[in-house]
Amino acid sequence: MIFFQVPVGSMENFSYIIGDEETHQGAVVDPGFETEKILEIAVQNRLKIKYLIDTHEHMDHTSGNRDLALKTGAKIVAHEYAQITKDISVKDGEELKLGETSIKVIHTPGHTPGSICLLIDRKLLTGDTLFVGECGRVDLPGGSAEDLYSSLFNKILNLDDDIEVYPGHNYGAEPSSTIGSERKHNYVLKPRTKEEFVRFMALH
Repeated sequence: MIFFQVPVGSMENFSYIIGDEETHQGAVVDPGFETEKILEIAVQNRLKIKYLIDTHEHMDHTSGNRDLALKTGAKIVAHEYAQITKDISVKDGEELKLGETSIKVIHTPGHTPGSICLLIDRKLLTGDTLFVGECGRVDLPGGSAEDLYSSLFNKILNLDDDIEVYPGHNYGAEPSSTIGSERKHNYVLKPRTKEEFVRFMALH
């Protein structure tokens, strides 16, 4: 698998470039800013961008959609609940294929109703659901602490400890982590009931 974590823009965003080594089909995840930088990496690695995948609808993750779609012919992919223009709507558990490389969609509402994480081999792209040492906000329109609790504790923390975590922003001490490290060190993921988590997020 071809994989790049690309710092973009002034809000400490990460975009991601994923590619299949055999077919050179590729995808860009969260093309928020600096589309020329993203395109340059794709060209250098002989990738044909097939998908532009948005982990959620906020502009700092989606503002490059139109430019990259026009330049590459790629299809814009987002969860069916995401309030953005898209070519392909996905649901929890669906998979996108880049040759033999599979991208599994995990619906993780909380930051927004249509937030998703993407599992590619042993790498989990978490968007604004989970950061290194932190989690996404729930105080924006459509945010829900109850939903985020279920996403974090019933979905993400059910994954194996060795799965690597790649967030949508560089907000932590390191640009990536693992499920095991977050389980151990992320104060947001301290064992709590849903009610306790909702109170925690209200003060957070």
